[in-house]
Amino acid sequence: MLPLSMNTMAASMDINTLKEIIIEQNSARKRLPAGTERQLLKQVGKYLNTPHVVILCGMRRTGKSTLQRQIQQSHYKQSTYFFNFEDERLLNFKTADLNKLFEAFVELYGEQKVFFFDEIQNILGWETFVRRMQDNQYKFFITGSNASLLSKELGTKLTGRHINLTVYPFSFEEYLTFNQFELTQNMLLQTQSRGMIKNHFQQYLQFGGLPEYLQYKDLDLIKRTYDDILYRDIITRYDIKAVKAFRELSLYLFRNVSTLLSYRKLATMLELGSVTTVKNFIDYLENSYLFFTIRKYSPSIKTQTIANKKIYCLDNGLIEAVAFQFSDNNGRYLENLVFIELMRRGKEIYYYHTQHNLEVDFAIKEGKRITQMIQVCHGFHSEKTMNREINSLVAALDEVDLNEGIILTQDHSEKLVVNGKTITILPVYQWLLNITS
Repeated sequence: MLPLSMNTMAASMDINTLKEIIIEQNSARKRLPAGTERQLLKQVGKYLNTPHVVILCGMRRTGKSTLQRQIQQSHYKQSTYFFNFEDERLLNFKTADLNKLFEAFVELYGEQKVFFFDEIQNILGWETFVRRMQDNQYKFFITGSNASLLSKELGTKLTGRHINLTVYPFSFEEYLTFNQFELTQNMLLQTQSRGMIKNHFQQYLQFGGLPEYLQYKDLDLIKRTYDDILYRDIITRYDIKAVKAFRELSLYLFRNVSTLLSYRKLATMLELGSVTTVKNFIDYLENSYLFFTIRKYSPSIKTQTIANKKIYCLDNGLIEAVAFQFSDNNGRYLENLVFIELMRRGKEIYYYHTQHNLEVDFAIKEGKRITQMIQVCHGFHSEKTMNREINSLVAALDEVDLNEGIILTQDHSEKLVVNGKTITILPVYQWLLNITS
């Protein structure tokens, strides 16, 4: 057994209390259903035999704990250690108590080599314990819901010793699995099955992929999650005094998803005094995975930095629950959905303005160059709309020296050649399922 090197005399937790919590948590965990198998489960398999700490990060209620259970059930038939640090009985838990926790584990289950820790970022200095144990061949699977705190901690004691995997809400394929809809070959060629896929897609587009909402169909669950993030994860953690202005900023971002933001205008509108305050507030929201910002593509880092950013939200269900009605904003929901899928696929994403100020929604960068251009359009309601979208894309393709581009729509499929550029027009649901023809 690994010797306990920390000063446990300073610990404030009673070991018997810790054992009670361990037993209760493990008993409750065993009663939980396995849940819909996440696509990330296969990716995690690559890191089972490496010494790296596997970090499952993401917003509250995206399924991190469920994925953690799936890893445990799929790959570790022997006993492991599990502990959830988001428990009200742990308010006085200190770094030194991690040794006492380990001692309690060994007393209860003998010495095991694998730890599963939930929301460990709540414990200041946790990375020191994990690093020491990792040096003694212990494996860790950890969840966390604050990107900033995790990155600071991982960047000090665990540099090069961890793998970060972001857990997003269900992909469309996972959503179909959750609804027990099995995809088969050539399904899109059959009228009835294609109609069923489109029906599922319409629900997914509007209500998103947060597992808890999909299980209970209660938007109030999403609202409560949102309030928890705002108050527990941000306002309390960062000691924000301007609570009303912060809430108004968050609501503004929901209502303006997929649009350009001017931090200066926001500072004036919300009477926050400075652009720095607005930037900090948006950083806090991003660190909690509620929102993402992307920059305008430019070879100049300075231009990227000073240009307005575009804002996106983690899940359409959040937008629906907090901000506005789907029927009035189909185009924004569609673009937001495409953005989240690009993030899920691990892409480096920008928006693009041509030399004549025509906009393309997404420019995908690999290495030092743009390798893909994607335009999102709800539908071609007129020839003028179609020409505008195509011309913007063709102009951008020409500037970055690409021969092909994609336009994603609600339900339009076509392939065109315009000025020597191949434009593939696809319904978003096909693109989500990687069906490109």
